[in-house]
Amino acid sequence: MSSPVPLPSAALPFPGEGRVAVVTGASSGIGAATAERLAADGFTVVLAARRIDRLTALADRIGGRAVQLDVTDPASVEALAAGLDRVDVLVNNAGGAFDANPVAEADLDSWARSYDVNVLGTVRVTKALLPALIASGAGDVVFVGSTAGLVSYEGGASYTAAKHGVHTLAGTLRLELVYDPVRVIEIAPGMVKTDEFTLNRTGDQEKADAVYRGVKQPLLAEDVADVIAWAVTRPHHVNVDLLVLRPRAQAAQHKVAREE
Repeated sequence: MSSPVPLPSAALPFPGEGRVAVVTGASSGIGAATAERLAADGFTVVLAARRIDRLTALADRIGGRAVQLDVTDPASVEALAAGLDRVDVLVNNAGGAFDANPVAEADLDSWARSYDVNVLGTVRVTKALLPALIASGAGDVVFVGSTAGLVSYEGGASYTAAKHGVHTLAGTLRLELVYDPVRVIEIAPGMVKTDEFTLNRTGDQEKADAVYRGVKQPLLAEDVADVIAWAVTRPHHVNVDLLVLRPRAQAAQHKVAREE
């Protein structure tokens, strides 16, 4: 294992140079934007996701390393961990929503998929990389959660239940690692407009477009990436336990300003 980066003065940002960041779900959306931002900040970035063609193109462009990863496959996660000599930052971004059904019409296969990807997949990767994060001497585990992990809303139960799981996972891990040199950070975005998230959830482009219709300026993936990069470059004694970000137009999960 490589030597950890020396801790800087408390008054200075923690540098990206010399640190290795693993970003899951890095083939699109928030994951891709985060990989690009961390590379620009000097991190050596390992981009991990299922779609290796997309990963390779992005990795080549930012000077990162592409690794094919399916967080629902234990063997795939084990292979990722075995291929890494050093990990300083883990960004658990892989996830998604796969339906918008009320509980009375629950698709249990969709519920199982949501839990496996969002919760169990996050646990698999975190468990596999924790030894390296601890050994780094100054590790960061970032959970990309959601405001859906803090509140409930109609038609969102399979996703909100999973993201509530991610929220309590972050809180539990922070308690368990309090004596170890690892920060546990949760970033919980509200309305973020990406190319795939809502389309995957609704399966219909018109319904997906309607979610953002009339919202003058929803969050973009780059906004979330900016916050993640800020959190992991604070002096290492500063822990951003939970940071909620929404577009100004979204006052709450159910209260969104829309223009005609």
